[in-house]
Amino acid sequence: MSEARTRLLNTAAGLFYAEGLHAVGVDRVIAEAQVTRATLYRHFRSKDDLLVAYLTQTDEAIRARIDTARTPDASPDDVIRTVARSIADDIGRSGFRGCAFLNAAAEYPDPAHPVHRAVLAHRQWFLATMTELFAGTGKADAEPAARHFVMLRDGAMAAGCLTDPKPIGQTFLRGVEGLLGYRSRQEPEV
Repeated sequence: MSEARTRLLNTAAGLFYAEGLHAVGVDRVIAEAQVTRATLYRHFRSKDDLLVAYLTQTDEAIRARIDTARTPDASPDDVIRTVARSIADDIGRSGFRGCAFLNAAAEYPDPAHPVHRAVLAHRQWFLATMTELFAGTGKADAEPAARHFVMLRDGAMAAGCLTDPKPIGQTFLRGVEGLLGYRSRQEPEV
């Protein structure tokens, strides 16, 4: 990536996350990134392309964190705990404004819009990844457990920007521990 593209994308990402996708216009991104309009449009054909690039960058960061959690000596339960700890740490960081993907979906509800499609692609990957991680524990209920984990995460991400994030993160981690422990018993069919 060129230095100008990196600066544009990092500036846009910070603004979009902090203020919202619709609230931040390209003129603001151009001014804060200190580039010309021509430079912006040389790297991104439209604001929608810039928004999708922002979500792609966010997706790649999450994928990298999960890859980092998969150390050779970590048990599947420990990898899940590390992923959960990373989420709880995010909730507690300064400037936390919820999940970038849930926020984007709220602003772009049309399933045909490229931003919404980028959100769905990330969420499908995340659920598949959590399903794979839960399958690694050797228990038969990997998919329901992964859906439960994602639901716990979504709730924690929403609540974490509305109130004191510390108890939200702690509650999320307790929920994940409960999920890991509960899975040792047979679940009834739903």
